[in-house]
Amino acid sequence: MGPWAFFAGLLACVMGMGKWQETGSPWWLGGSIALFVIVLVSGLASLGGGKKP
Repeated sequence: MGPWAFFAGLLACVMGMGKWQETGSPWWLGGSIALFVIVLVSGLASLGGGKKP
């Protein structure tokens, strides 16, 4: 995962949190948290040498 993809994922999480604040729907909250976990795990995995030769 490149730095642009990481920041785009974080931006999508923040936008989802804003939508959750706007609507109050628990689906937006759950989706934003799930996306944040996916972005965090994939960012840490690529940091730990996930690059293929």
